[in-house]
Amino acid sequence: MNTLARWARAEWGLLYVTIREPLVELRARAIPLTLGAVALTAAIQLTQNQPWGYRFVQNVGGVRAEDPLWLALLRTPVSLFVPAPDLPVWGALVQILFVFGVAEIGLGRWRTLVIAYTATLAGTLYARLGIRLGFDSFFGLPASDALVVDTGPSAAVVGLAVFLGWRYGAYVTVCAVTAAMAVEVMLKGNLAGKEHMAAIAAVGVLCLISALRHRRAPRHLPRARVGSGSGFPPIQS
Repeated sequence: MNTLARWARAEWGLLYVTIREPLVELRARAIPLTLGAVALTAAIQLTQNQPWGYRFVQNVGGVRAEDPLWLALLRTPVSLFVPAPDLPVWGALVQILFVFGVAEIGLGRWRTLVIAYTATLAGTLYARLGIRLGFDSFFGLPASDALVVDTGPSAAVVGLAVFLGWRYGAYVTVCAVTAAMAVEVMLKGNLAGKEHMAAIAAVGVLCLISALRHRRAPRHLPRARVGSGSGFPPIQS
């Protein structure tokens, strides 16, 4: 047990220290973005399960590869909060509450939004590319997937989990999330799994950009305080 505790401390210790103080001091006020996202997702789920609501939700937040690109881009911000109507919504709500909440404190609200949107947009754009490549290509998709609705909040959750793991040194977690998505693709080969991999690839680019920016930053500039929620923790040299 001691070995497991030491590993957990090494893997998640910095992240735990970062989020603990704001949560203890501010409680719900530390994660207003997250609570709003949970409430919006729950409201959309409730709406789309009404006889009159499904078509409305699809019109404002349902993204398919068959849609015109301008329309898909217009709907993508809302699609981030549209859960699959045929799956238990509590799973999506728990994922958003946990991952968005940790990200909001550990990365800041704007970074959380940017990373979540980038991951979702990457999946949306990949679907179009995959259908163009065709099912015979390793990275391709069958033409029938043009009618399938995009992943909703799951791509954003995966992307945020990967960025958080990288930023706070939880590299085993990053590898585990990536491996789980790769296994999903190998076993199912569906649109959702491949969109998750596209989200991870896009977030990987963000990680690289962030690393290059911090490497070039002047050494004398003050670093953001750990747990402030407004920036990154100090880079360990």
